[in-house]
Amino acid sequence: MLDRELWLELQDYIWQHQNQEMLESRDFICYNESPILEEKREVFELEEFIEANRKPALQQVLFAYIDRRGVKDSTIYKKAGMDRKHFSKIRSNADYRPKKTTMVSLAFALELDKEETEELLGSAGYSLSGSDTYDLVIQFFLEKKIHDLDKVNEALDNLKLKTLGGVQ
Repeated sequence: MLDRELWLELQDYIWQHQNQEMLESRDFICYNESPILEEKREVFELEEFIEANRKPALQQVLFAYIDRRGVKDSTIYKKAGMDRKHFSKIRSNADYRPKKTTMVSLAFALELDKEETEELLGSAGYSLSGSDTYDLVIQFFLEKKIHDLDKVNEALDNLKLKTLGGVQ
């Protein structure tokens, strides 16, 4: 038979260890369910999502098309009605986003089709809408494979819309 002192010591030992496991388990649960950990998980998931879904940047898309066409940059920016400084800004500043009209001018200068134009515009955060008259004019000329900026501008001007070329 255990003496009273040993018995109390045993009970204390058991209580401490059971409670220690319970406290560790509780700490683990609290840690795993903590708002801070949840935020870290969300940030990690967001970063994973961004990395998995990121499309090529404007510069990558634009200069890939120029390279595929095998023409000099100067040929494209002149055909688009742009000056060298503005084109250089697009080339050198990854954060710079030209206006939609500038991007459309570049698409026509590169003689892109509708799908390629959508990719180029998308890389700058734009798209062509089926409900906007300006966008419909652009789509019409792309579908007809008419890349003459003078004809496009004439049509836009006749409809009293902003023309392409030489825009910043």
